[in-house]
Amino acid sequence: MSYLGVGISPGNVPVYHGTQAKVIDRRVRLLELVLRFVICGLGILSSVLVATDTQVKEIFLVQKKAKYTDMKALVFLVIANGLAAGYSLLQGVRCIVSMVKGNVLFNKQLAWVIFSGDQIMAYLTAAAVAAAAQSAVLAKFGQDNLQWMKICDLYGKFCNQVGEGVACALLVSLSFVVLASISAFSLFRLYGGGESGQDGSTW
Repeated sequence: MSYLGVGISPGNVPVYHGTQAKVIDRRVRLLELVLRFVICGLGILSSVLVATDTQVKEIFLVQKKAKYTDMKALVFLVIANGLAAGYSLLQGVRCIVSMVKGNVLFNKQLAWVIFSGDQIMAYLTAAAVAAAAQSAVLAKFGQDNLQWMKICDLYGKFCNQVGEGVACALLVSLSFVVLASISAFSLFRLYGGGESGQDGSTW
């Protein structure tokens, strides 16, 4: 039988499971730290791939240059991933400080801020990926009903590099979904009756 982390042995001697909780805490912290810096790296990579992507084609003796600013969805993608990278870097530094100092005061207000930030970034990056993916599909396959041509038939290199950027952005978005779950776990555990919820400190 156990209640609030306290187990009762056959000899009626209280057995505490604080060590196991600390191991789980360390693993969650490590996973969060890894994801923060993965997002930072992939966010920067995605922004650079898309923002630096250009291709010049000569059409009827006129040179046409394709660049990311020609599509608003790609501009949104670059901005969203830039914000994601910066946000994750700041949160990654917080994680490192928390791990170095050990138990750092982690009150409900801070937990709500982190949870809200992760939720916002998850939705923002998901929206950016969805918009960019839709534009990519139109560029790849065109739209016969509206007589929109297949742009990627002309700008193959440009489309391929954009595709790589969108793939990186998708990984960023999925990583933020996992982080949002971790921050939700960290927040709502403070409202439990456990050890970390009673004194308002964890990690």
